Amino acid sequence: MSGRVQGVFFRSEIKRLARVYSVVGWIRNLSDGRVEALFEGEEANVKRLVEFAHKGPRSASVTSTKVQMESFSGEFKDFRILW
Repeated sequence: MSGRVQGVFFRSEIKRLARVYSVVGWIRNLSDGRVEALFEGEEANVKRLVEFAHKGPRSASVTSTKVQMESFSGEFKDFRILW
């Protein structure tokens, strides 16, 4: 995700929603100001997180998102914020 997505609780809100929707994976800030995430779970729940990521929390201003669908790997047990 690009735009004003760092310093606006973007990652923590995604993590909270991932728990609500039983989605696992990770999210992290990138050095260029973007945020990158990987979601795994039931398709409908992953889509809910992706929809939220298109707008973010109230204080965010998302200007673009890129979604890449991949096969389920099953390697994640929880959702983490990476540093």
